[in-house]
Amino acid sequence: MRLTQLLLPAVLLASSAVARPARATGPRAGPPRPSLPRIETPSEELPVTSRNGTQLPPYSYSYYFEQLIDHNNPSLGTFRQRYWHTYEFYEPGGPIILMTPGEVDASSYTSYLTNSTINGRIAQELNGSTVILEHRFFGSSNPYPDLSVQSFSVHTVQQAVDDLAYFAQNVQLPMPGGDQLAPGKAPWILVGGSYGGALVSYAMNNHPESFYAGYASSAVVQAIVDFWGYFEPIRQAMPANCSADIEAVIAHVDSVTTSNDSSQINTLKSTFGLQGLSHNDDFAAALQENLFGWQDMQPDSGPGGDFYHFCDVLEVKNGVSAGPSGWGLDNALQAWGNYWKSSYYQQICGSDDVETCLGTYDATNPFWSYTYLDNAQRSWQWLLCNEFGFDFDGAPANQPTITSRVVTPAYWQRQCGYRFPGAFPTNTTSRIEVPNARGVNVAYQGWSTSTERLIFANGVNDPWREATVAADGSPNTGSDTQPHLLADGFHCSDMLVREGAASSKIKSVQDSAVQYMQEWIAEWVPTV
Repeated sequence: MRLTQLLLPAVLLASSAVARPARATGPRAGPPRPSLPRIETPSEELPVTSRNGTQLPPYSYSYYFEQLIDHNNPSLGTFRQRYWHTYEFYEPGGPIILMTPGEVDASSYTSYLTNSTINGRIAQELNGSTVILEHRFFGSSNPYPDLSVQSFSVHTVQQAVDDLAYFAQNVQLPMPGGDQLAPGKAPWILVGGSYGGALVSYAMNNHPESFYAGYASSAVVQAIVDFWGYFEPIRQAMPANCSADIEAVIAHVDSVTTSNDSSQINTLKSTFGLQGLSHNDDFAAALQENLFGWQDMQPDSGPGGDFYHFCDVLEVKNGVSAGPSGWGLDNALQAWGNYWKSSYYQQICGSDDVETCLGTYDATNPFWSYTYLDNAQRSWQWLLCNEFGFDFDGAPANQPTITSRVVTPAYWQRQCGYRFPGAFPTNTTSRIEVPNARGVNVAYQGWSTSTERLIFANGVNDPWREATVAADGSPNTGSDTQPHLLADGFHCSDMLVREGAASSKIKSVQDSAVQYMQEWIAEWVPTV
């Protein structure tokens, strides 16, 4: 099944790109995107040679493919879609291993061509060639010269899925015999992590003729509007004392902010130095910021990251750590507030005033509707507002929560109307189903996909776990033809070879994945 594109009014698009403002002053970027971890690239280009000693272009060398602007209307023409490629390990008969990094400028992800990643390891052991394809409307791969609502009429999950298939079916790779490697003539393996991992599942479901096998890491396959589950793996895995104290503070925040006692509310906000925030849900949403550092962690991160520093602020008093139940509300509230006032506000907001940095109710701020290119947050927000949802909010009343229930999906969906005027109802009681998460899950089967020769790899500590097949509520337990591999990793940990060195369980996932691929590729036969 295909998910049809959005129906938007046709307009004449500008012929030149919209200029980026000198400084995009406005609310912080919001919750983190489900993105791949970046790998530091060497400061100097290293020589790349094939197995027969041929000198190859550096990994950072980019190519361009003429991609259809609209797969439903090829008469609109093409745009230049950027990609990167190497045949360092390729031998005739080997697979083509394609990946899109998803909602990012892909030029920072060329290390995923190499054997420092699962992509390159599969290529090295199966004699394959690796390709990185930039997602439409990210980086330099733009069908139109701006990121307006009109341009985004062709910015859908289905268009991205079709991009992958059209590329595989039509690209002539810059390598010997590169015009004889289309699906059917060569086995194509689709690899991805996070949103890119979801696209692996979606594309294999939608275009089985193009992709023979797939590897999906931390793949957010289930679109979920009310996504309180993002914080559940964090709550479950973080130090018990820190979790207990955060829960106590959040319960207090919710009690005060819903009391209608303006004096108590102002005193609470002043504890954090946020008395300038007019709206209580903006204040409650700001406290989510301290939890987002969890997504940056990996098994080899060590204890010095932002998240554990935050917990130490709450739990270490006079050199003594609190027991499992924490120090209690009074200490945690003051410690958290002092942290904001002493350093954290400056860290995330710089010189911006509190309403500019953390407020979201000024619909007249031009920040909301900047349409310049290479604005990854805007391009991603369009997919959230239309299709995925993934609205970060507090847990249901019958569940413990480390984030405020004052923040609801309506809080985030209101901002969609500001970002994309005319595209969404500003009245969130509208009966129109936006975002259309249900449509995404029906079109691509979400948790319930039955696609074969597809590996799902996940980490129990991944904050995006509840949108993957490893979610507590997922009905899909996997099979021999759709292996579900689970380790003690974080977000997309198994994509990185170095994390296999840090965790034997992640190493086992990586080894198993390569073994499955070897078995499947051995069974492949040409169809043309």
